[in-house]
Amino acid sequence: MFAPDPKVLNRIAPAVRRVVIADPNLASSRLIMDVLKGMGAREIFVEATEERALQMIRDVDPGLVLTERSGAGLDGESLSRRIRRSSLTCRRAPIIMVTADATASTIKGARDSGVHEFLRKPFTSTDLFKRIENVALRPRDWVEAIGYVGPDRRRFNSGEYAGPAKRKSDKPATGAAANASVKDQALRILAATLAQFDTDPAQGVRAARQQAETLKALAIKTSDARLAIAAAGLESHLVGGAVTKASLAGPIGALLALAAPETLQAKAS
Repeated sequence: MFAPDPKVLNRIAPAVRRVVIADPNLASSRLIMDVLKGMGAREIFVEATEERALQMIRDVDPGLVLTERSGAGLDGESLSRRIRRSSLTCRRAPIIMVTADATASTIKGARDSGVHEFLRKPFTSTDLFKRIENVALRPRDWVEAIGYVGPDRRRFNSGEYAGPAKRKSDKPATGAAANASVKDQALRILAATLAQFDTDPAQGVRAARQQAETLKALAIKTSDARLAIAAAGLESHLVGGAVTKASLAGPIGALLALAAPETLQAKAS
């Protein structure tokens, strides 16, 4: 019998207070609704197609989204990518993908589209609860790039996924190494943002802004004056007027000049 700990239910309450389910299968969506109600969900909205689900998400600003991977009028991966690349206030909300098609390629596709968790059908109430507990209580770092937007894929929590660089296996061993890793990733993202900016300018601006904030915070934490000045320069450039690839070259270049040699080598390869 499904009997979750009341203390845990209280902690996940903000995530399940308002939920959107995208699923063309009525029986499946009803099952998920019943489980969510048992977890204390107050408002649950169900839509059958990608467009209607996206509009509902715009309207109600959910704390959690569950989507079927595919169906008539629904592509769960596309829906996830559109949420992540939008300007919605809930663009970072946890997304759980549910499907009976749990092959390695579909799990990787879900992960790369920006979902937090993957749930294979048939599932139990406990299975769903564990996924919701993961997304609500074990937050993951956010990656804001052009090629990918979503939770850190290296920490993908799905029990179905057994690929490389999963979760804790590649975490830096020391604080200094962790700081270096944060700086390296931010600079790699900036290099890619500059190279790919014209493919998605709006996302390029979001990615550049996020990396400027990350690097500024890191500079303060590590007392790195040069990094702080360069990050502030990029941050200032992103405020106000039109941002173009050409106008980003200077401030991003100033930051890349502070990159470790291996970062620049990876950028060139």
